[in-house]
Amino acid sequence: MANTNVRDQLIYSAGVTPASGSIPKAVTAPQAIEMNKTNSSMQLTRAADYAVRVMVFLASLPTRQRVLLHEIAHATAAPESFLSKILQSLARANLIVSRRGQAGGFEILPHGREASMREVIEAIDGPLYLNLCLISKRSCARESWCPAHPVWARAQQAMLDVLSGAVIADLASQPPASPASVSIAAASQAELKVLGS
Repeated sequence: MANTNVRDQLIYSAGVTPASGSIPKAVTAPQAIEMNKTNSSMQLTRAADYAVRVMVFLASLPTRQRVLLHEIAHATAAPESFLSKILQSLARANLIVSRRGQAGGFEILPHGREASMREVIEAIDGPLYLNLCLISKRSCARESWCPAHPVWARAQQAMLDVLSGAVIADLASQPPASPASVSIAAASQAELKVLGS
C-alpha cells in the first residue's frame, strides 16, 4: 500500500479490497469514510446489543437510582471491561450519566428512558444502513435502473421504523420472558413456517 493516495487508503481502511488491485470508481472517498463509520454487515455489533440491554436494565430501575458497573455487568450478562466503553458512549450521547464518589454509579437520564432502540444503537455503531447505496445523501449512480435499489430502500425504512418505534421505557416495563417460553415460541414459529411452505 506504499504507492496509494489518501483516497485509496480510505477505501482500503473501509474494507474494500478489489481483486484487480485498482480502486473501484463506484466507491468515492466520502462513501469510504461513511463505510468506515457505519456498521455495514447487516448484523448489529455485540456492543450495540449490550447497549440496548444496559438501557433496558437502567430504565427498569426507579428514577435517579444509580448502579455500579459490576451490577450492570451481572444484570446484562456482559463483561465489565467491554461495558466501560459502551457506558462511555451512552454517556456521550446524553442517554445516561456517570457519577463518581461514594454515591456514584450509572443512572439513566430522562432522555434515555424515552430514547428509541435506534438512538441507542446509533450511539454505539453510528447510522444504520443495509447497503452502501443508501448511505450517501447523493443518489447512487445505479439507482435509476437498479431493480434492487427500491427493495433496499423499503427494507431500510422498515428496519428504521421498527427500531425507532421501540422505546426503552416501554421495553423496560414489559415482563421478562422466561427462556422456556422463548424456546416454545420459536419452535411454534418454526412449525408455522414449515406448515406454510
